[in-house]
Amino acid sequence: MRFAPFLFVPLAALAQPPAAPTVLPPALRQAAALINDFGNTRRYAAENAAVRPPAPGEQRVVLMGDSITDNLHNAQRFGPFFPGKPYLNRGISGQVTGQMLLRFYPDVIALKPKAVIIFGGTNDIGGNVGPISLETIENNLAAMSDMARANNIKVILAAVTPVCDIPGKPPMTPGRPPESIVALNRWIKDYAASHNLVFLDYYSATVDAKGFLRAELTEDGLHPTSKGYEIMNPLAEKAIAQALGN
Repeated sequence: MRFAPFLFVPLAALAQPPAAPTVLPPALRQAAALINDFGNTRRYAAENAAVRPPAPGEQRVVLMGDSITDNLHNAQRFGPFFPGKPYLNRGISGQVTGQMLLRFYPDVIALKPKAVIIFGGTNDIGGNVGPISLETIENNLAAMSDMARANNIKVILAAVTPVCDIPGKPPMTPGRPPESIVALNRWIKDYAASHNLVFLDYYSATVDAKGFLRAELTEDGLHPTSKGYEIMNPLAEKAIAQALGN
């Protein structure tokens, strides 16, 4: 019978502190973050914890969305976020509707709003986390709507805004085909009508005669400038008033 050779480990080696953990490069850190918290529920966790229950008569509204909603945090560039209104911004740049669905409870339901604007889909079409079918986007939007309605929250479904190609900027239309945006918006409008939800038509207000985002409303072909928000924000206010019966 053979025995494995005895391994001698110096006591000094056992006393050495463990090696410092390897610092992950940014790309791997991002991948690890997606694996550990795909919905990025940590983004608003502290803010949510600080939100008090609605005051009597308060008409709280949550805006759930991606970068087009998230950018409204930039008051210096786009002005104050619906000043004087009890509205909460829960947009996260780059998110797809599946990620919004994962954080819909802590970022919307738990805050007990009277209404929610659900505005997402362009990043799904753009393949931000890989190919996603229109049916999957529709199911995610429907699931968020069902969650809200089950908690007596009025639902406002927003149409996806068009895109365009801006000279000197990465082209937007190949990754976000206008026909896919039109198809999704058709479903959103029909779903809202069949389920007695409010349809917020950002698309018709920002599209040009050729089916693209009006160039004067954007700098990159996707995100609105302040001129774009000057058109979109009043539409949101009108939709909120309709949902709340004001």
